[in-house]
Amino acid sequence: MNKSKRPFTKSKRSFRRRLPPIRSGDRIDYRNMSLISRFISEQGKILSRRVNRVTLKQQRLITIAIKQARILSLLPFLNNQKQFER
Repeated sequence: MNKSKRPFTKSKRSFRRRLPPIRSGDRIDYRNMSLISRFISEQGKILSRRVNRVTLKQQRLITIAIKQARILSLLPFLNNQKQFER
């Protein structure tokens, strides 16, 4: 019976913690288009909290800011431009 010395050891993989998409100094506002556009898909949909990796409070503020920007026509409601490549 040749068993290894440590049968129940896990491999120690180092992982890098992902940086949060919103820093403490960033203002979540409908005018901050560079920040808001990160949380919208190519179709113009608001991405989910799991995809965004933000807190619940931040997601609510992002959603409100996106909706305000849409009403003020800073952002489109839909992006239906289908690109055909042939």
